[in-house]
Amino acid sequence: MKNLAPFFVLLFIVSSCKEKSNYKYLPESIGQVQSILVVMEEDLWESAVGDSVRKAFTSPIKGLAVAEPAHHIQYIPPSVFKGTVKQNRTVLAVGLDSLSLAHIKKDVYARPQLIGVVKGLDQADLMQQFQAKKGDFITAFKALEIEQTQQRFKRSLNQEKGIENLLGVGLDIPSAYRLGMHTESFAWIDRAIPSGSSNIIAYALPYNSFNSPDTFIEDIVAARDSVVKIHIPGPDVPGKTTYMKTETVFMPYVTPAEIAGYKGVEIRGIWDIQNYPMAGPFVAYILNDPDQDRKIVLEGFVFAPNKEKRTPLFELEAIIKTLHPILKE
Repeated sequence: MKNLAPFFVLLFIVSSCKEKSNYKYLPESIGQVQSILVVMEEDLWESAVGDSVRKAFTSPIKGLAVAEPAHHIQYIPPSVFKGTVKQNRTVLAVGLDSLSLAHIKKDVYARPQLIGVVKGLDQADLMQQFQAKKGDFITAFKALEIEQTQQRFKRSLNQEKGIENLLGVGLDIPSAYRLGMHTESFAWIDRAIPSGSSNIIAYALPYNSFNSPDTFIEDIVAARDSVVKIHIPGPDVPGKTTYMKTETVFMPYVTPAEIAGYKGVEIRGIWDIQNYPMAGPFVAYILNDPDQDRKIVLEGFVFAPNKEKRTPLFELEAIIKTLHPILKE
């Protein structure tokens, strides 16, 4: 079986030369968002090593009614890793070597670029090295993709100040979005996408909300439903009242989060419409703002029946993560 020794030697030489200079011209990286280029020999790709990589990067996104993988994987053997292919933004290189290690190289062949390198003495060693580092790979790759998504839409931003006027914080929102609703306590921004819409809503809750750890998730659902029931009606149906609510057959996933120094939680789940067959995924952030004695709530939700939700939901997450305080003059 061939190994990746020549590839790793070249990678080491290029990165070492880069470190000796303060700056080196590199071409702009390429690649689709949430796509990872995997470089390894075919026999490894078809082995348990490849299975481990596929399982790690194509695990289903939480909070979707129909499973979609977190990443798209493009596999190539080392012999194809040349020319413009080396400019891919996120790369995972795995191969047998006389060393055992797993680490991340930055801006080796393009900028911005991250290359996860995994070396091992045999397949068992490769799997051990990858398993120990896969969490770091996933986190670093996602952070870079969020940053790149933000850079793309910052070229043309919406100038409406609905969220800024409501909460005193700003978001970098692409110009394709429009302010659809703005009240004293609620803002709703949306854009059309194929067969549906992408949406951002913003509001505040009292700072002392969710005091019981035993009913934390249930209290989050109740608070969300109390707001969206009022502000997000469903289609007109004769004899029925329709409004948005949270799907509770599968309760939302809640994890710790922090954005721009505001600590809180991320919630991923499914919304639906009472008395009407309409639903989709949402990602929300409830962030503590003790200086203002409140919790800031920013949520993105997608309506796109029979379409993939991964890309628009990722864009909404990227938008919300541009959150920044507005400095008062």
